[in-house]
Amino acid sequence: MSNKQAEARQAQQNQMAEQQQQQQKGQQGPQQDDEPDEWDKRIFSTGCAGKSSSQRSQFHNDENLKLTDCYYDKKDWRECKDDMENFKRCWQAQGNDKRTAMKNT
Repeated sequence: MSNKQAEARQAQQNQMAEQQQQQQKGQQGPQQDDEPDEWDKRIFSTGCAGKSSSQRSQFHNDENLKLTDCYYDKKDWRECKDDMENFKRCWQAQGNDKRTAMKNT
């Protein structure tokens, strides 16, 4: 076997081993982190965070979720003025402006 053939065979074996590892990872499924991180805790503490669309209820303020969904869909904050105003009203109603010393502009 020539040197080039040996290198090609080794590369093929490496590629097959890598594919097997990827398949094993896929069978285990993605790891999910159910614990909220610091950012999540801060957002939820506002009282305006909302829940995922599958968990929404009419009794839960979800203005932050609506605002971020609007921006995700439109990619322009200027097109989300109504959602921004609703979030601002929720922010104030929850007392966050006092808590964070936000000035009304």
